[in-house]
Amino acid sequence: MTRCLSEQELQQLDSWWRAANYLAVGMIYLKENPLLREPLKPEHIKNRLLGHWGSSPGQSFIWTHANRVIREYNLNMIYLSGPGHGAPGMLGPVYLDGSYSEIYPDKSENIEGLQRFFKQFSFPGHIGSHCTPETPGSIHEGGELGYVLSHACGAIFDNPELIALACVGDGEAETGPLATSWHINKFINPSRDGAVLPVLHLNGYKIANPTILARIPHLELNNLLRGYGWEPITVEGSEPMAMHQAMAEAMEQSVKQIRAAQEKARSSAETFRPLWPMIVLRSPKGWTGPTDFNGQKLEGFWRSHQVPLSNPRKDPEQLAALEAWLKSYKPEELFDNDGRLHAELRKLSPKGNQRMGSNPNANGGLLRKNLHWPNVEALAVMVESPGQREAENTYPLGELIRDLIKKNPGRYRLFGPDETHSNRLQAVYETTKKVWMGQYLPEDLNGSELSRDGHVVEMLSEHTLVGMMEGYLLTGRYSFFHTYEAFAHVISSM
Repeated sequence: MTRCLSEQELQQLDSWWRAANYLAVGMIYLKENPLLREPLKPEHIKNRLLGHWGSSPGQSFIWTHANRVIREYNLNMIYLSGPGHGAPGMLGPVYLDGSYSEIYPDKSENIEGLQRFFKQFSFPGHIGSHCTPETPGSIHEGGELGYVLSHACGAIFDNPELIALACVGDGEAETGPLATSWHINKFINPSRDGAVLPVLHLNGYKIANPTILARIPHLELNNLLRGYGWEPITVEGSEPMAMHQAMAEAMEQSVKQIRAAQEKARSSAETFRPLWPMIVLRSPKGWTGPTDFNGQKLEGFWRSHQVPLSNPRKDPEQLAALEAWLKSYKPEELFDNDGRLHAELRKLSPKGNQRMGSNPNANGGLLRKNLHWPNVEALAVMVESPGQREAENTYPLGELIRDLIKKNPGRYRLFGPDETHSNRLQAVYETTKKVWMGQYLPEDLNGSELSRDGHVVEMLSEHTLVGMMEGYLLTGRYSFFHTYEAFAHVISSM
């Protein structure tokens, strides 16, 4: 790939990433001595270690490069962590860009705030081990796996300037909901919607097993993704500087392809379905961590999934290995005397609401406006005397949704699994149709109710539909989901 980073940019990006990785390790292990201003001692280590290291460095790597293209191209972008158990990979960046301290002033950008930030991670009553709702910039927890693409899709519906950067874990990619949600691109209209940029993060392992997509030939994987309607751009390796160059080019190429598709669609009378870009990131699990310990492989293997060094508080050899690991990031080069990220590195983060930790789209209550309601009484079924009038109990609901969509353009959608007619909600079609970006046949004109710009979304996956709905709601809009009672259990855990 083309070298699009100068040597100075390369070094600065790597320094910012090292700082994020240092924070991730510190969150998992430390309760005191946050910047190693004294030799590491057992009493500096948490009594119980809880966190997931393996996915974190890859996620902070993605975030580092997202910051760059946001600044370079003036983007409106949010990040969704599919493998949200790797929360340190998101929490570190939102602390570094200042978002965390603005919302939680006790986690200030100094040594005292950093110590609280470390100590309170995965600590009862404080910072959750996943990308919880309390996490700045998060609309996706990533605990129950499989919904990151559907959440991202819902977020960008009727949100034309937004790019949802969705990290898909390769373990998550084995779930049914994720496998079918690659089809979201059949419902994204580039004329009026934003874009989803998936990053399939192939670090190769789950808790104690290899992942399927990391162990099939590259050509087979690329054919699979192209068959779903995506154009994969591969970034692969383990040497940081080469990976920074490759990722910078991949992000730039993706942004340019997204903008080109949107500009073409928005300047043309004919809407089309683009071949959207995505990135396949192949990097080691537990990247930059200890390569091995006591003859057992750690980096690039499943043993780095959670806590690679499990007992440094009681094992002097593990304590020494942990100290060496932390020092490998050279925190003395990254943080000033007060414990704040150096000024030249702070400049690498976007400003204000362009920071992914502060983007209002990840805190939809800031954007939500009250619904404009129709005259509900006018939709009531009037019954003067028993047994004198026939009516369907859900048909008036369809009329209500019809009027809500009409009075709230771009702020209300109906989601359902091929049941709008069956559930007698078809009055909605008087205002809008079913969005469909796939192929059209002549017979579709006879009652199929399909349209490129519809606000009814039908797909035979309750998981994907509810995920879309949740993403739509969490970014400040309104929606309604309907399904048969017998099938509601499919999505009850969501």
